[in-house]
Amino acid sequence: MSSDFYKTSILPFAAIIIKICRAYTNTQEDFEDYYQEVCLQIWRSKDNFREQSEWSTWIYRLSLNVCLTLLKKKKNKYQHFASDYIPVELAEDNRAFADEPLNQLYDAIRQLSEVDRGVILLYLEEKSYQEIADIIGTNPNNIGVRIKRIKERLKRLFDGKIN
Repeated sequence: MSSDFYKTSILPFAAIIIKICRAYTNTQEDFEDYYQEVCLQIWRSKDNFREQSEWSTWIYRLSLNVCLTLLKKKKNKYQHFASDYIPVELAEDNRAFADEPLNQLYDAIRQLSEVDRGVILLYLEEKSYQEIADIIGTNPNNIGVRIKRIKERLKRLFDGKIN
């Protein structure tokens, strides 16, 4: 992967990738592996981008798909990673893992179903129902109902931890 491609096409969207990877991992090591795999898949798939959506939408969708695939592989214990390389930008941003309220939010999000995690992350990014539906691959009418149910589930999770 060229450093120019990384700097221009991945790094500006690193926050998206980080949020999604964090929602699907429980450890720093898994997070770093998922992040690396997402970046690699973006680079491998860049020629498949057909400009039918925004680049950021494509990044969201690809990141979600990679994380879901890795999660399934991990469940089946067939996961392999070829590199221990961690981008400097990622290593420098580890302070987010020290934020306890943020960790609690991610813990609650990880208790949701795999698809619901993606939906709530996109909702928190203030994506429209149409954008969420496009990324997830569902009907926009379904998204509003799904978000309401996710919020209720998260509230129950937080109420159970706090009280």
